[in-house]
Amino acid sequence: MGCDGGTIPKRHELVKGPKKVEKVDKDAELVAQWNYCALSQEILRRPIVACELGRLYNKDAVIEFLLDKSAEKALGKAASHIKSIKNVTELRLSDNPAWKGDKGNTKGDKHDDLQRARFICPVVGLEMNGRHRFCFLRSCGCVFSERALKEIKAEVCHTCGAAFQEDDVVVLNGTREDVQVLKSRMEERRLRAKLGKKVKKPKAAEAASKPDVGEESAGPSNVKSGRPEEAGLDAREKRISPAPRGAAGASSSGRAGRPPCAAAKRPPAASGESEAYKSLFTSHSSAKRSREESAHWVTHTSYCF
Repeated sequence: MGCDGGTIPKRHELVKGPKKVEKVDKDAELVAQWNYCALSQEILRRPIVACELGRLYNKDAVIEFLLDKSAEKALGKAASHIKSIKNVTELRLSDNPAWKGDKGNTKGDKHDDLQRARFICPVVGLEMNGRHRFCFLRSCGCVFSERALKEIKAEVCHTCGAAFQEDDVVVLNGTREDVQVLKSRMEERRLRAKLGKKVKKPKAAEAASKPDVGEESAGPSNVKSGRPEEAGLDAREKRISPAPRGAAGASSSGRAGRPPCAAAKRPPAASGESEAYKSLFTSHSSAKRSREESAHWVTHTSYCF
């Protein structure tokens, strides 16, 4: 029962059993999540952004994805929840001084330490290599380890001092349970934003339909009186000074065409006053001089002014 050459086959070569389940290398999975963009599968480089579900992207890859309006988008499922650039937050990462990159491995004969990471936690000093849980704040974009937030409890950021709430904390590359919690928060946040826009629209329409409301209620005295015309007339009457006696007599005589001060403008010669009173005015005959009495030069007297 031999084959060509006298070989004897074994049982596993003739009988095929069930296929073994391929196990994913955890180290390779961590390297892919923390060192490569989830959208373009390129190495992460600054500026690095994170979505509301805690995935890491290159900012230029997100911009290209948003500008691409074609139906077939490569790897679009990883960023299908990103509708605009406002849905991502630019991260403020702290460099790891012990990380040298690929500078010393030019020949390929050096061991790459996968535990080394490009970034670390600025508070505790843990490396962001996937072995420890990291999170970022949506309000400012600073990245910390979860241990730092638990050990140093505060309502402000440890780096920049910006205030934040519990909903602003987003876990980076979390588990399925973490992603479900973040997804529910994202949906609630977007629903509140839509309701806020709907409330603002009718208010803006009401303000546009009533532009003169502020002008009518500008003066507090007009609002109290209820009749702005009467209030304006009263103010005008108070400003007018009392009329002279001559004006009062003229107004009482019933002459509506003449102003009340018409009697005061009559020349003194026409009035029945004494000659001494008439001589005070320039219209009197004593104030008029003949050519012989007047000088041949010009003099400045009170009559010239």
